[in-house]
Amino acid sequence: MNRDWIGTAATLSNALPYLQRYKGATVVIKLGGHAMGSDEGMHSFARDVALMQQVGVNPVVVHGGGPMINQMLDKLGIKSEFVNGKRVTDEATIEVVEMVLAGSVNSRIVQAISEEGGKAVGVSGKDANLMICETTDPALGLVGTPTEVDVTIIRDLHAAKAIPVIAPLGMGRNGETFNINGDTAAGAIAGALKADRLLLLTDVSGVKNKDGEVLTEIDAGQIAAMIADGTIAGGMIPKTETATTAIAEGVRGVVILDGRAPNACLLELFTDHGAGSLIRTPR
Repeated sequence: MNRDWIGTAATLSNALPYLQRYKGATVVIKLGGHAMGSDEGMHSFARDVALMQQVGVNPVVVHGGGPMINQMLDKLGIKSEFVNGKRVTDEATIEVVEMVLAGSVNSRIVQAISEEGGKAVGVSGKDANLMICETTDPALGLVGTPTEVDVTIIRDLHAAKAIPVIAPLGMGRNGETFNINGDTAAGAIAGALKADRLLLLTDVSGVKNKDGEVLTEIDAGQIAAMIADGTIAGGMIPKTETATTAIAEGVRGVVILDGRAPNACLLELFTDHGAGSLIRTPR
């Protein structure tokens, strides 16, 4: 008998406890980075999500789309202003943001999941008042922070055996459209759902210590100390802060993992070694 077949059978057998563990669980996945930037990465991700649905997991996909927004702004000749390195989102920019995120990016992900045998439905955070926002910083314009999250539409889609694919947009109290950071949106939705897991796909292997080693498990106290001493810096700060906020809101665990790795989500959920850095409350 072919050894590859035997190895595949052993892998499936070893996954059984994890398949049982996550049956019926809600897993929110923030899709960004490499997995969105290449067709190969997109289809690998879509296959993982379709398999998760097939074995009884309730996935929720929240996506970004910064590079695609930049390309469209450049194509349309819309110049951007920046404050402290962050793009100011004015009326002209938010129209492009909504067109790209709720349009081409969202539909591409839905189509990829459908092609892999999953059933996905695209929505934006504006639909059914999913995310009501307030201004994050007046200097940034129409950039919002969710203050109310109504996950009824997500639960309805899960009841219909569909995978929600959510564009990170929100509504203001005066009807304005807000652009929301993808990690922030995913964390807010995971917290409102009391999700079992929030998976933040990125282009690094996880949270690293001062020696450059990936930490497989850390808690909020350790994160605060690592930010204070500069071990956690740059773009990892908002990701870890999103993680600790989600934990405080009732998410059982948050994983920052490398979306460039094949089958990263399956490795995290269905193997004993997992992938990336697991953040949860101290035991």
